[in-house]
Amino acid sequence: MSVWVWIGVALLAGAGAVVRFVLDAAITQRHGRGFPFGTLAVNASGALALGLLTGLAASGDTLVLAGTATLGSYTTFSTWMLETHRLAEEGALAPAALNVLVSLAVGVGAALLGRAIGMHA
Repeated sequence: MSVWVWIGVALLAGAGAVVRFVLDAAITQRHGRGFPFGTLAVNASGALALGLLTGLAASGDTLVLAGTATLGSYTTFSTWMLETHRLAEEGALAPAALNVLVSLAVGVGAALLGRAIGMHA
């Protein structure tokens, strides 16, 4: 991997993380912290984009830069799990379970949709 790809990874990973932070904050400010809609939106849109990359058969440096660097830093498994744990810890067991089920269903569905779009583009 060239030094330019490494530089690209650093820059794009930073950009992906900043976009995640801004989008999550905007959605959370609008809907509150009762349910992690911001993280759900981030992860669903990231799954759609990753599915699209797969459907377009992205590979090599393109996949590293767009998939691993940008979308890998944009999406967030750890925040999803932390927020689910927070809900359960606060006694909100139904929303915690709903967060897991909805996130999985929406994420897989979004990835499949993105892949289908990419394959027919």
